[in-house]
Amino acid sequence: MQLFHGSIIAIDSPQVIFSEHGRDFGNGFYTTDIKEQAVRWAKRKAKIKTINNNDAKAMISIYEFDENNAQKLKTIQFPKPNTEWLDLICACRGNANYQHGYDLLIGKIANDNVGETVSFVLEGIMRKEDALKKLKFEKINNQICFATSKALDFLKYIGFEELK
Repeated sequence: MQLFHGSIIAIDSPQVIFSEHGRDFGNGFYTTDIKEQAVRWAKRKAKIKTINNNDAKAMISIYEFDENNAQKLKTIQFPKPNTEWLDLICACRGNANYQHGYDLLIGKIANDNVGETVSFVLEGIMRKEDALKKLKFEKINNQICFATSKALDFLKYIGFEELK
C-alpha cells in the first residue's frame, strides 16, 4: 500500500515524533493513504513557515507500507468514528504523556471540523454520544500513525514530490 506524508522537507528516514502535543493518536509518524490530503498538509505547513518569514517548499514523501508483514504489529483500526476512537483521541489530545501501547494506529483524522467537536467533548460541552452523531455527517479523511520504531520497519521510502 502506498502512503504519503506532507511536510516542507523530504523525509527519507521517518522517526516517531515525541514533541507534539494534541495529536490524534499520540506520539508517532503520521501518514495517509490519500495523496490529496498529504498535499493539503504540505501546503499548509509551507504557508505557516512562509508567514513566519521563512521561505518553504511544500513536499510530500512517498512510502510503500508492507501491510502483509505488518500483521505482527500490535495494531488498532477504526474504519469509522466510534466510541473507542473518540476515547483514544480524547486521551491522546488531553494528555501528552498518554501511552496507548499500540505500534500502529489506522483510523479517521480529527481535522478542523472534527477537532472542534473533539474539543467540545474534552471541555465537557458535548457528550460523546452527541459528538459521534454529529460526526456521521462529516467527511473524515484517513491517517496511519506509526507509533513505534518497530512499526516504521514496515515503511519503505520511495521518494518525494515537490509541490508547486
